[in-house]
Amino acid sequence: MTTGSGEITSERLLRELAPQVLGAIIRRFHDFAAAEDAVQEALMAAVQKWPREGVPENPRAWLIQVASRCMADYIRSEIARRRRETATAAEMDQLAAPVDVAAETDQDDTLVLLFMCCHPALTSSSAIALTLRAVGGLTTAEIAKAFLVPEATMAQRISRAKQSIKASGVPFRFPTDQERTQQLRAVLHVLYLIFNEGYLASAGTQLQRLDLSEEAIRLARAMHKLLPDDGEVAGLLALMLLTDARRAARTGPGEELIPLSKQDRTLWDQKKISEGVALLTATLPKGSIGAYQLQAAIAAVHDEAARAEDTDWPQILALYDLLKHMSGNPMVVLNHAIATAMVRGPSAGLELLDALDKDGRLAGHHRLHAVRAHLLEMAGDYPEAIAQYRIAAGQTTSLPERNYLLTEAARLSDSITRP
Repeated sequence: MTTGSGEITSERLLRELAPQVLGAIIRRFHDFAAAEDAVQEALMAAVQKWPREGVPENPRAWLIQVASRCMADYIRSEIARRRRETATAAEMDQLAAPVDVAAETDQDDTLVLLFMCCHPALTSSSAIALTLRAVGGLTTAEIAKAFLVPEATMAQRISRAKQSIKASGVPFRFPTDQERTQQLRAVLHVLYLIFNEGYLASAGTQLQRLDLSEEAIRLARAMHKLLPDDGEVAGLLALMLLTDARRAARTGPGEELIPLSKQDRTLWDQKKISEGVALLTATLPKGSIGAYQLQAAIAAVHDEAARAEDTDWPQILALYDLLKHMSGNPMVVLNHAIATAMVRGPSAGLELLDALDKDGRLAGHHRLHAVRAHLLEMAGDYPEAIAQYRIAAGQTTSLPERNYLLTEAARLSDSITRP
């Protein structure tokens, strides 16, 4: 390299060399437009480097070499693009072939998608989250609430799940028997969460999202048809039917929430209750009992009580004792505390809730405060119950639940001030 005579000399030299370099590049590569772009990149490189490093001994050769490298990069990119276009064209030709409309209409790929999202390449939690997005149509915030994790954490989990699915090259086909066995637990949990979000929406102005609960039941029916001898599949379907049977009684004229103890049980769907009980009766003797079968049995005890006061709470508590040992879910522990209070008194239930205060998964969750408020009311501690109802109301993102909790707090306040 030799030192140039300043910035002005370099600029003049570049203007003189530009057409020479362009001619050489066009002659070699036969693409005028691309050659212009390549020469411009070479000139820009010279403007940046020559004032700092000095003008090369053969500036024309330097520019041609840089421009040639730019053209080589461009050609490689074009070759790759054309290959992609050729492959895409072949795929488009295949897609453009005549379609058997009847066959396509009759085929439902939802279960294939469901198992695909629960592929072993993903962790269980990521598979469930991805399926809730792809099959259930839930928002990231709704899924985060279902998992008791921050929304940002769930967004990252879903993004990683999509990348893992893409990288694994999972084919869009129904799983083999072995794959199905490996993925079944995650698939059932997905359906369970989708149903729960439909039965009690975690956010918004509506208490229920019928589209989600009905879709979950439809998919559970399809799973039961596929695996009629699987006890947990039958148990999950039974649980959904026994729970959904109460749908019509859960809201009042103004769409306000009506708790189980105050529902008009004549509005319950007896057909769904009968179907759920029949499924449960048929599956319980077949072998080991799973969590969904136990939850279905609890729902059946509630549904078979003609009045709230007729509920067999000792039987429900016994079932929750079994379920608690089987599952570490804090919501199970929460429900176990309610059953304990109904059998052994509110103080016993409140004592169990104290342990949940240390469970980070329930931190900031409104249900813990709502249950505590209910048990405090049972114990006669109205001031503290009012405070807990209000805390719970401030934490829920469901408007019907918030209104119900605030109404309960106002009702107790009135009872305190009333002479």
